[in-house]
Amino acid sequence: MPIELKIDSRRARIKILEQNGTKYKVDIDDRIYDLDLVKVESDAYSILLDGQSVNMEMIQDADLNHYKVNTINNYYEIEVIDAATRYRNASNSSLDSGGNVISTPMPGKIVKIPVNEGDTVEKGQTVVIVSAMKMESEYKSAIDGVVKHIHVSEGDAVEGHQPLIEIE
Repeated sequence: MPIELKIDSRRARIKILEQNGTKYKVDIDDRIYDLDLVKVESDAYSILLDGQSVNMEMIQDADLNHYKVNTINNYYEIEVIDAATRYRNASNSSLDSGGNVISTPMPGKIVKIPVNEGDTVEKGQTVVIVSAMKMESEYKSAIDGVVKHIHVSEGDAVEGHQPLIEIE
């Protein structure tokens, strides 16, 4: 199963294809790498990649999905984006970058739509409830406005980032 990492502002999808002792074959954003990874101390690792040796210190934050990674020349903040993190982000996000189209960042099922086209809604009002990973998330309007268009119906299966409701 792929792991998604947020490295500073970049996202990377990583999948371990093979492991034999300390040797790994990994797929990082659809590129295959052979590496040798050795834990040398509790938070320190040595990686051999393409003939280059990289030593790094990886310190876990209080939030178990966050790490600070130091190499000789660089410092990175890394977040592991697991299923629980994706769900938390889905629950906290209500509008896409357009500012008036409500969408969910992950696939799910429409449980309830408590508004109709033409309804006036207030900022913070629930406009759609989506079930994903056996949990329900309420998506709220981020603006005062009118429901312009409802793209889905109760019971519909939806993809991530699919427009659900437009508010103007």
